[in-house]
Amino acid sequence: MDLKDLLADIKNYLNKEVHLWGWIRNHRDQKTFGFIDFSDGTCQEHLQIVYDNNLANFNDITKLLVGCAIEVTGKIVESKGNQAYEMQASNIKLLGNCPEDYPIQPKRHTKEFLREQAYLRPRTNLFQAVFRIRSIAACAIHEYFQSHNYIYVNTPLLTTADCEGSDQMFKVTTLDFNNLPYDSEHKVDMKKDLFNKLTFITGTGQLHGEAFAMAFKKIYTFGPTFRTENSNTKTHANEFWMIEPEIAFCHLDGLMDIEEDMLKFVVNYCLLHCQKELEFCDKFVENGLIDKLTKLVNSKFTRITHHEVIDILKKAKVKWEFNPEYDGDIAKEHEKYITEYFNGPVFITNWPKDIKAWYMKLNDDDKTVAAVDLEVPGAGELMGGSEREDDYDKLIKRAKDLNVDVDTVDWFCNLRKYGGCFHSGFGMGFERLIIYLTGVDNIRDVIPFPRTPGNCDY
Repeated sequence: MDLKDLLADIKNYLNKEVHLWGWIRNHRDQKTFGFIDFSDGTCQEHLQIVYDNNLANFNDITKLLVGCAIEVTGKIVESKGNQAYEMQASNIKLLGNCPEDYPIQPKRHTKEFLREQAYLRPRTNLFQAVFRIRSIAACAIHEYFQSHNYIYVNTPLLTTADCEGSDQMFKVTTLDFNNLPYDSEHKVDMKKDLFNKLTFITGTGQLHGEAFAMAFKKIYTFGPTFRTENSNTKTHANEFWMIEPEIAFCHLDGLMDIEEDMLKFVVNYCLLHCQKELEFCDKFVENGLIDKLTKLVNSKFTRITHHEVIDILKKAKVKWEFNPEYDGDIAKEHEKYITEYFNGPVFITNWPKDIKAWYMKLNDDDKTVAAVDLEVPGAGELMGGSEREDDYDKLIKRAKDLNVDVDTVDWFCNLRKYGGCFHSGFGMGFERLIIYLTGVDNIRDVIPFPRTPGNCDY
């Protein structure tokens, strides 16, 4: 059986024999008895296994090292030690041996060291907690959208659409780099490639998602996303996961309602279903984590324009590293100040058009777009979205102004011709959410095998 099921109902197994499979996390052997700290990965908690020299293979058991995979049979009894219950083993069988040089020993390892052992780090208490929270958070996201009549859409990872600007997207080819075909102008002849044209790994599922939103009203995507950004910050990676809902007949205010409702649902879901994991993170990663998450669930999210934010920042008696400007983006230090100023999450709306994407709806002032970023205390930007431009001519003009190859997105623009309507959507980086939920502050530690500049191991 699974250790999680056993521990959830352990009183009913008292003085009964159970059968478990798992791994040795620690082992203390004495002359006539020994203790094994046992885990099978199904929960954050471990079980102490006690054995003695009445077992026929006692001498062999005493030699078992940390990391060994074992099969255990024994009776659940009340413990005389620190824990309430333990197993009195009647049989311990070695299934997979582990040598003395096993890197994951029962001691505190740095996260930097564990990144070098990415294929083994899921066996540590920290990463058991992180990736179990990640799993539950994913479940919560699906449950929220499914329960609100959204259709889950699997948008393509390979695309010819210039979604985020071709300079930010990975190019895909089957051409032989050592024997490239050239056309009459001595340019690489992409017609000889597999898809007969320049193809990218997608930077967003949004464009294809909008096509489905025009048929199903409410859709969401949830999958891997890729960017070529050469950034080594704690919050950027070249491969990450995104949640991207698109909603027809929805203006910006309605979008913010959905963002707030969804985030509160997911956080509360994790508080209810990841108690042991969050307690671990609260104790060993970020003190006050559970209070932070609980406060968010009970918060009223502030809504304020970008112009109003800059007003506040300029009046603040703070020496900024980056001066806030009405036509510019806001920096991490500004995000932190604003969430502290309002003592909670903040929606910042109506951003300067020149720093936002070409598909965002132009406001009547012709200077700003109906875009929104959600800033949360301790993490900064968590979501970014907008009302989408539903005027065909304006969309084409914006695309050309920002040097988007209109020929690659003509189908997307045509959605405005064929029964188009006002609609909105947002994106949330899944790893950024996990950073917020766990208190682990580096994206490299909340994704199983991180892909960052200079790092594509395993």
